[in-house]
Amino acid sequence: MRKLTFMSKSSPSLEILTDTTVIALETLGSHLRTARERRGDSLKTMAARMGTSIPTLRRMEAGDAKVSIGVYAAALWVFGKSEQLAEILKPGEDEYATMLDVNRASRKRG
Repeated sequence: MRKLTFMSKSSPSLEILTDTTVIALETLGSHLRTARERRGDSLKTMAARMGTSIPTLRRMEAGDAKVSIGVYAAALWVFGKSEQLAEILKPGEDEYATMLDVNRASRKRG
């Protein structure tokens, strides 16, 4: 598992991130940077549009897990993708929870 290093206070939730999760955050950051650059926006312009600082935007583009989800939501809004945030973890698409529901219903009937 990758070791994450952060300058500020550590959180237990960050300590359990898997390599796959860290890579996903880095990929999201890379996509954010690419989208910003393709639109011709500087770090200063994009940070101002998102209501955040340039250092925070740089951390996002590097995949820093300590950046708050609210700042990521602001970035999604800037790029017209904020509605996709609501699609994450849709109850109807959670196969494991659906399996548990079926098992519970089967036990009640039996």
